[in-house]
Amino acid sequence: MMKKFFLALALLVSVEAGAQTYTNEYPKELTRLAQKWVKKGAWRNGFTKAAPAPTVNEVEFYIQYHRNPQQWEALFKWLQETDLLTIPAGRTPIPGTTLTVSVEDGDNWCSQDDLRKGKGSESHYQKIDFMYVVSGTEGFCRLDHETSKPLADYKPDRLEYAFQYDRLQQFTSIPGTFNIMFPCDWHVAKVKTQAQSQRLRVLVIKVDYKL
Repeated sequence: MMKKFFLALALLVSVEAGAQTYTNEYPKELTRLAQKWVKKGAWRNGFTKAAPAPTVNEVEFYIQYHRNPQQWEALFKWLQETDLLTIPAGRTPIPGTTLTVSVEDGDNWCSQDDLRKGKGSESHYQKIDFMYVVSGTEGFCRLDHETSKPLADYKPDRLEYAFQYDRLQQFTSIPGTFNIMFPCDWHVAKVKTQAQSQRLRVLVIKVDYKL
């Protein structure tokens, strides 16, 4: 039944999806289903530390979670049970999975001038970027699909873009929320913010993207 459901879902998306701007858009019925699922919180698996940022593509989250529940369940369980402020910086495996957490202590580096010069963009085909700010504030940009173009051939697992500065969608992420960048989210991370300090601790977990 689940395979039949996702086959029908893929056909529905391919036929009825609207124009792309910053991330994929989907039929209204599917969007309402995903919004209800996210709000209900069955995905949490006991996780209470944070909620999806308003910028998270809820339909992609819904689809990818149901295609790969083992990794998502393990991810949220590990986040809940781990002291995220004291865990050492570096790479930490999530037990019982192939997932690895990158604990990054550093500073936002990408300035508005860097963005005007076209620096820092990326997207991924094979992995999903799950990004959780533990302390500080992280700046992000999402690229406009209509005017952004790949700069070069895809190099696993990264693709960079030429983009228009005035078409960027800029936003921030703070503790208590997490962002998820799916392959349809062409993005720039660690953009300098208006905060007094650019120092932050962020966790990045590469989740398998399932077609």
